[in-house]
Amino acid sequence: MAPPSRFLSAFASLLLFTPFFADGGSIGVNYGRIADNLPSAVKVVQLLKSQGLSRVKVFDADPSVLRSLAGSGIKVTVDLPNEMLSSAAKKPSFAAAWVQRNVAAYHPATEIEAIAVGNEVFVDTHNTTKFLIQAMRNIHQALVKSNLHSTIKVSSPIALSALQNSYPSSAGSFRQELVEPVFRPMLEFLRETGSYLMVNAYPFFAYEANSDVISLDYALFRENPGNVDAGNGLRYFSLFDAQIDAVFAAMSALKFDDIEMVVSETGWPSKGDGTEIGASVANAAAYNGNLVRRILTGGGTPLRPKADLTVYLFALFNEDDKNGPTSERNYGLFYPNEEKVYDIPFTSEGLKKYKDKRAPATGGGHVTAPPVTGGGVSRSTTRNTWCVASGEAGEEKLQAALDFACGEGGADCRQIQPGAACFKPNTVEAHASFAFNSYYQRNERAGGSCYFGGAAYVVAQPPKYGECELPTRY
Repeated sequence: MAPPSRFLSAFASLLLFTPFFADGGSIGVNYGRIADNLPSAVKVVQLLKSQGLSRVKVFDADPSVLRSLAGSGIKVTVDLPNEMLSSAAKKPSFAAAWVQRNVAAYHPATEIEAIAVGNEVFVDTHNTTKFLIQAMRNIHQALVKSNLHSTIKVSSPIALSALQNSYPSSAGSFRQELVEPVFRPMLEFLRETGSYLMVNAYPFFAYEANSDVISLDYALFRENPGNVDAGNGLRYFSLFDAQIDAVFAAMSALKFDDIEMVVSETGWPSKGDGTEIGASVANAAAYNGNLVRRILTGGGTPLRPKADLTVYLFALFNEDDKNGPTSERNYGLFYPNEEKVYDIPFTSEGLKKYKDKRAPATGGGHVTAPPVTGGGVSRSTTRNTWCVASGEAGEEKLQAALDFACGEGGADCRQIQPGAACFKPNTVEAHASFAFNSYYQRNERAGGSCYFGGAAYVVAQPPKYGECELPTRY
């Protein structure tokens, strides 16, 4: 990558660090309650108001929470849980009763502005995807009957795993098997109803899995040289912007350039297991604090420069009853006793005194990948497998998959650079095979890690391209 010009570097610094406060986006927070030690809903509302947080998203429609938010001036997004999608899709009467009981009964005293129908439905193990679109339509029709459709929007949060390609951002596309049955009708529905796409974006996950190739500064909105998108020439100075633009590009590919986006979840854990690289108080403070500044000071993304975003931080509290790795219980901005886990502002006024505190963080350093040599491959075929490119996929598809593997995918592609051991043969198929295999081996040959949209397959005999042999481990 060519170094940026002195002017561009200075301009990037200006964008990242100058404390100007034009009209920007909006900051909200996710209020999860998977814990046994949280303050009452009344106290939570007082906390939100004291911090200047004017938007909150909840993961259900709990009556005590909605009653407590009445008259607070805080805008609310409620959630129809995944387990109710089937009923809401099959029975319009169920959707109508749900809206009456959980929305109409509280609005407008409680300023409900949106309904999230399900959450990350495509990764739900209970196969609820087939119910999503009809459930959204039935909920909207229930709002129409209650004359609430002009003020309350309907959407559904998606995870970034719904993307087939996310690197470079300009090549963003939705998973092919979801395009016609889900995404096209969903985006048509959002267009028809004047709603927006909800997206859950976590740069932490990408950094944790690829800390050897993704700069921590790039992940935390700190000053960095930036990364140029080879597809459109735009330079990105944050992983967050790159992820968001991948979704914008995926919508654009389906001719839905007019759909707006809300980031329904994003955050960074303040604590993690020993293997969760980057999880620390310092990094969480930097990510969320710099994100708040990034959103409130205005300006969209490189691809959508006028798209001021509404972003919901995840989450309000550390939740001690959540399952999974340590990080899952440590995304909170506050402890259950209402003390801050770290001190960051949530308002433009608070930003005037905010300064990112650079500090070394446990597990948060830039890890150097072990070198890959051109030889040393085991000749034994016992239990050894490799991932290679399919020549039948065509050069265009292989190149796109190669770009992903060497970029966001985290493959070690140093040996296929000019002059390196595996640069020759200088063909897309040979280079893609090296990159695909690196990704496959780094992911411990997990199922699905040698697919690349059908551009790769697994072999049990040691592959060789010219003098280049593909390693079996990294």
